[in-house]
Amino acid sequence: MQQEVTNSGRVGIEYDHINLENLKKLQDALSEAELVDISKMTMRQRMVKSAEEIELIRNGAQVADIGGAACVEAIGERVPEYEVALHSTQAMVREISRRYPESDIMDTWTWFQSGINTDGAHNPVSTRKIQKGDILSLNCFPMIGGYYTALERTLFFDHASDRHLEIWDVNVEVHRRGLELIRPGVRCCDIAEELNEIFSKHDLLQYRTFGYGHSFGSLSHYYGREAGLELREDIETVLEPNMVVSIEPMVMLPETLPGAGGYREHDILVVTEDGAENITAFPFGPEHNIIP
Repeated sequence: MQQEVTNSGRVGIEYDHINLENLKKLQDALSEAELVDISKMTMRQRMVKSAEEIELIRNGAQVADIGGAACVEAIGERVPEYEVALHSTQAMVREISRRYPESDIMDTWTWFQSGINTDGAHNPVSTRKIQKGDILSLNCFPMIGGYYTALERTLFFDHASDRHLEIWDVNVEVHRRGLELIRPGVRCCDIAEELNEIFSKHDLLQYRTFGYGHSFGSLSHYYGREAGLELREDIETVLEPNMVVSIEPMVMLPETLPGAGGYREHDILVVTEDGAENITAFPFGPEHNIIP
């Protein structure tokens, strides 16, 4: 770095992606340079996608749908969660390699939970075996070239209790309304507030666990995601064409209550000039996802 960068002037750094140890190394290596935080500026650039990025994300959403179908294919009585997850992950990895034969394959996986194990957004996969009447959580995450996409669905095996169906229907209502609200000119916080009203009307808002969606693109556990494009009450960002966001409402009822478990639906949308395009095709709701 000392050879590439003149030891004077200003050097831009994303402060939110550097730890104290590495910051000290940079300060020592470039002792005469001024280190400037450019994290908000670069985040803003990443929030609006190019046509090439959108095409990559679109392919990722299609791969996620294939992973979801593989999950459903593997579901059965006494099948352990990890077997369903493995079957889905293999299907996505093979599809990515088919679409991008010269690519690196990394960090594509499925999380799949059953019963009360669904009570968190991304609980680890376990050895628990599926039982009739279980609520199920499908979470497919393909990565292509550093770009993540996702598919998340609530399912049930064999049947769902009346209370489970009631809660599921409410979450689906919130999800549908969220899909309708994604369009240019709308503030993230206003979307969150309107969706809160639906949960509140059904006395479920206290079981909501996190935001209603977020930016998609170059994100992972290595380098985070764009915090300025989260569908939360505290984010005033206005949606623009070529932003890519998810709608993913979730409520979680604890084990002591009827209808216990986590309910989550997740679609990815590309904001257009006059609305939004939903690039997730996998169906959602009780009419599609009670698996016999």
